[in-house]
Amino acid sequence: MPNEKQLSEKESLQLITDMIEKVKNSYHDKGVGSLLWGTVVAIASFVSYLQLEYDFQLPFDIWMIVMAAIIPQIILIIQDAKTQKIKRHEDAALNAVWLVYAITIFGLSFFQLTVPNSVERLMHSNGLQLINHSINNSRPDQIIRPFPPSFYSLYILIYGFPTLATGIIIKFWPMIIGAIMSYLLFMVSCFTETKYDFLLGGIAALACWFIPGIILRLKYLKQKQAHV
Repeated sequence: MPNEKQLSEKESLQLITDMIEKVKNSYHDKGVGSLLWGTVVAIASFVSYLQLEYDFQLPFDIWMIVMAAIIPQIILIIQDAKTQKIKRHEDAALNAVWLVYAITIFGLSFFQLTVPNSVERLMHSNGLQLINHSINNSRPDQIIRPFPPSFYSLYILIYGFPTLATGIIIKFWPMIIGAIMSYLLFMVSCFTETKYDFLLGGIAALACWFIPGIILRLKYLKQKQAHV
């Protein structure tokens, strides 16, 4: 009887341990989402800065990789919801946060791509046109297309939203610190040129997602190896 009781206690303890590990191995705790967004946003931001700094163009819009990242983001969330045996309220909240973030980024990108064309057509219909005029006449006037000034600052601001929410929910300080850095970089970007906004955005992506994603991924792999 004592042996049976001891064995039962061990089994119960093992069962509880296994359940805890299964709960930990969620999509957000694996660092996959953070690494995905940190990589694509950092690449797109730094390439955009280099294009403006050294005056060259790629044969495609580099930001299409960020738009494309929305698709695997949604797929990973759906797969995680299907495969995770133990459901947490935190995971449902985080999935909602990141889904809303992805839709918001899509909305901002759509706004940035479509509104200048709409404004240009509206101005032309009213006989108006934007002119880049040098106040000291050092350069000839140039016709320019409408554009939202320092629009990338809004992206930097949005970057902090899912990061801070995730950091608070899973109690992960690297993300909380990254989000705070993103908000500070947003304020700095309000006073800098557009090309430097992209540079600040790349730094924000590394601080918010890439570095915390690496920490989460290494932590997850270490836990997985310990329980093989």
